[in-house]
This record gives sequence, C-alpha cells and structure tokens, in this order.
Amino acid sequence: MTNLTRLFAVTFLGLAVAFAGCQKKPSRPNPSQTMVGPGAGSGLNPQSVDTGLFAPGESGLESRDAGALGDQQRGILPSIYFDFDSASIRVSERPKLSQAADYLSGSPTARLILEGHCDWRGTTEYNMGLGDRRASGVVTFLETLGVDTSRVETLSKGDLEANENASDDQMQQDRRVELVVVR
Repeated sequence: MTNLTRLFAVTFLGLAVAFAGCQKKPSRPNPSQTMVGPGAGSGLNPQSVDTGLFAPGESGLESRDAGALGDQQRGILPSIYFDFDSASIRVSERPKLSQAADYLSGSPTARLILEGHCDWRGTTEYNMGLGDRRASGVVTFLETLGVDTSRVETLSKGDLEANENASDDQMQQDRRVELVVVR
C-alpha cells in the first residue's frame, strides 16, 4: 500500500467518523402535541385515564370538590397579569394585590384560591410549573402585605384553559393569576 493510498484511507475514515457523530438535533414538539386530553390528538380523555392515584371519576386535573371549598366567586377581585415566561409581579399589578389584602382584612371569613394560568406556548408540564410559580409569588407578595397565608390556597391550571394559537393580546390575557374568593 502506498503512502497516498494510506493517506486517502485515513482521511476517508476520519471523515466518516466525524460525520457519524454529527446528528441533527430533534426539533421541539408543538405544545399541542405534548398535551394529554381532548383536542390533543392523543385520543385520551383525562376523565377515563386510570392512574390508580385518584378515586373513580377523578382525574387529578380538578382542584377539589367545589362543595368542599365553599361558595366560589370570581370577578370580585381583579386578575394579576404577567409577562411572557415570567413569574415576577409587575409594579403596575401590585395595587391589585393591595386591594385583595384590603378585601381580606374586611372579610374575616373569606379565603382566596389563586389560580395560576399560562398561555398555550410550552409543554403542559412546564406551564403547570410556571402557573404554580406565579400563584406562589402572589402568595408571597400578599404575605408581605400582612395577609394570613392560611387563608390562601394556590392551584396551577397551567395552559389547560388557554386559547391555542391565540393572538398576542389573547395570550396576554391567559398569563394571569385569578383571585377566586371563597366564602
């Protein structure tokens, strides 16, 4: 074997090894393809999934029996809105939380459920975590205003109620924590 043939063989082998290790990265899935439930194309109904963790008829997606929480009233207190992919409370939203603290101090039997919501972008798991961080941030801020946190519960709804393929304005409305009054 000549030196030229050896050089060609080594070069060819080196290129083959180099290109074999460079695989294309997988693309990120569409968020609607990562959801389990109606409309996700999975054919699964969360009400029919038996995980063994919940009583028959429960899926774990609902917070609790509405009767156990009392009379829930929405719209009494305004929602708190967030920037994209953020759990930081905007300065402009803080007066709404002062209003909530004042409401609770004037209504000693009332409690709050803080529902954390996200827009449709991202995986369901990520959005559930982000919704939880948003709701927990609101609890922390209410605590600094003197609210007894035993009167406040959090619930992450993530992107479960988000408008899929929504406009920027609609997605802004989905990025929120709803303050639900329970009596």
